[in-house]
Amino acid sequence: MATAVSCASPLVGSMNGLPSSEVAVVTIDVNTAKDLVHSKHLYLDVRTLEEFDEGHLENSIVVPYLFITPQGREKNPQFLEQVLSACKKEDNIIVGCRSGVRSLQASADLLNAGFKSIKNMEGGYIAWVANGFAVKQPQKIV
Repeated sequence: MATAVSCASPLVGSMNGLPSSEVAVVTIDVNTAKDLVHSKHLYLDVRTLEEFDEGHLENSIVVPYLFITPQGREKNPQFLEQVLSACKKEDNIIVGCRSGVRSLQASADLLNAGFKSIKNMEGGYIAWVANGFAVKQPQKIV
């Protein structure tokens, strides 16, 4: 099986007016991400806690990148500190969200903060589920 890895164009711009330095984010397909998760890479889920509670990868670390507020989406001001409390800068980390957009931004922020081995999962949780990969579902009370 071929490993699909692409280097995205340098990510330049901002989210909600917050500047982002130029950095190349490595993006991997969901099959490669699955293999890496099973080979002891950490999986950082940057979706909201509500999204995470609806279903997630086993052993995920959840740190929301954005919060939904009455004013709209706002970047989590403690994102980097919260990731650092759960991960080391040298850890091999796969970053995922719902569809791959937030995780791309989060990956750029982590690389800019000095994290060494960050990979963005293309397609996010939607692609993971669409491929029939295992997820942890919430307990249903009957």
